Amino acid sequence: MKIVFLDAETVDIGDVRLGPVEALGMLTCHGLTVADEVAERIGDAQVVLTNKVVIGALEMEAASSLDLICACATGTNHIDLEAARERGIAVCNVAGYSTPGVVQHAVALLLNLASNVHRYASEAPKWAESPMFCRLDYPVVELAGRTLGIAGVGAIGSAVGKVAEGLGMQVVTLGRDEHSGQSTSEGWPRLPSTEFYRVCDAISLHCPLTSDTRHMINKASLARMRKGSFLINTGRGDLIDEAAVAEALRSGHLGGAGLDVLSIEPPPADHLLLDPSIPNLILTPHSAWASASSRQRLIEGVAENIRSYLVGERRNRVES
Repeated sequence: MKIVFLDAETVDIGDVRLGPVEALGMLTCHGLTVADEVAERIGDAQVVLTNKVVIGALEMEAASSLDLICACATGTNHIDLEAARERGIAVCNVAGYSTPGVVQHAVALLLNLASNVHRYASEAPKWAESPMFCRLDYPVVELAGRTLGIAGVGAIGSAVGKVAEGLGMQVVTLGRDEHSGQSTSEGWPRLPSTEFYRVCDAISLHCPLTSDTRHMINKASLARMRKGSFLINTGRGDLIDEAAVAEALRSGHLGGAGLDVLSIEPPPADHLLLDPSIPNLILTPHSAWASASSRQRLIEGVAENIRSYLVGERRNRVES
């Protein structure tokens, strides 16, 4: 069986074992693949692995032997599921592999914002210029006793909430209309959106991107947030209106933002959030998921998807 990995460099930088996949067939790895190379590279493959390379109807039409597409990710928006369904091509994803790393990253962003670590660390030489033993140029906020709001209480959001409780924070969640007034299994209240934004000192986004959640953080919701509050996004870039967030940071209404995702990745050089004059903004390059442990679990999950498909099991199938 011929297996083709179209963008292996997005997963393996020499620190991941591809053996679990190699054991299942003849694996060909391409570091990266641009759009006009896809059809040729998957032409005679039975299994294709893709992290972010788009596979649409035209590419599938050119792949005469294609039986299975493995998304090396949880999201499958880069694969035309309808085209796959019409051609009888199975599509599988992998979920849960990056939970520990994303939780760690979200909490790290929050702690950096609260303690202004990023500002002090970038100005280390200024300590020598201080007239006293310390510097008090930037505020340090104690998180204990403050309220963290979580939008999306799946595995990642729930784990972030538990860490926040360990820091002494109160946790509330954003409820869908039908769940508002209820509580999560952890006992955290599900609040309607108006109250959710009003009571939170920090908000962390972990919900999927849908037509309802796109730009859920916008000019109106930011205005309802407490002055000086923090925003964390390790979910999807389009959960926030980036221009509105930039404006809220510049005005000081938003106390800080820690973002691991943007609406365009990689961003163009003139992306508005790359402007270094925006105060108290921490940007990381979609790296929350990227520990070696996470990437190894991803490869093992892909291998198990292939193995299950070969014996007729429907594991992690995302299409009928």
